[in-house]
Amino acid sequence: MNKINLKINWATYESAKYACLNWHYSGVIPVGKLVKIGAWEDGKFIGVVLFGRGANKHLGNPYGLEQTECVELVRIALNRHKIPVSKIVSIAMKFLVKSNPKLKLVVSYADQSQGHHGGIYQAGNWIYTGAGKPDNFYMIKGKLTHPRTLASKKVKQNIYGAKKLDAHAYVVEVAGKHRYLMALDKDIKNDIIKLSKPYPKRVKQAMNDVQS
Repeated sequence: MNKINLKINWATYESAKYACLNWHYSGVIPVGKLVKIGAWEDGKFIGVVLFGRGANKHLGNPYGLEQTECVELVRIALNRHKIPVSKIVSIAMKFLVKSNPKLKLVVSYADQSQGHHGGIYQAGNWIYTGAGKPDNFYMIKGKLTHPRTLASKKVKQNIYGAKKLDAHAYVVEVAGKHRYLMALDKDIKNDIIKLSKPYPKRVKQAMNDVQS
């Protein structure tokens, strides 16, 4: 079996946007300042791993960290590939730390509304700390839509705004996102390990366990 040549390097905004629009379920690139890291297999561009501040302005507060010490892994947008995602993310984080030596913690989320349980993070030995509170999304033209998407379409982030886009829109309560942490500092790791919970299972795996 031929060895696959994996290359990880900085990505342009244009390539990051292309990957997000074409290879991520959200179909959008996050706003704000981003650290954009690209991946290539045998010379072919396969996507990006993006880090940023995310939607939470107080991301580091629960861990006693300043905003400059904590970052969110906001996108993994990959086309078909052969190298495990956990390996691509691991190398991307080395690039991240090299360019931001003050960082102490990376936070990421697995979206249950998309059937994600965080297998990528489990494979990389991230620390799981539970799921967030349930949230209200909107079903618009058959697509589950986040409230922030409504704002980008210049309507209010409520059911009335949703109905301006689709008269038949309705509210859907979705489970909170699974939260994973990766410590970049020994002291922080000692602190967050106390928050560790058992890894969640895939939906199918959990159903099989119940049936058993």
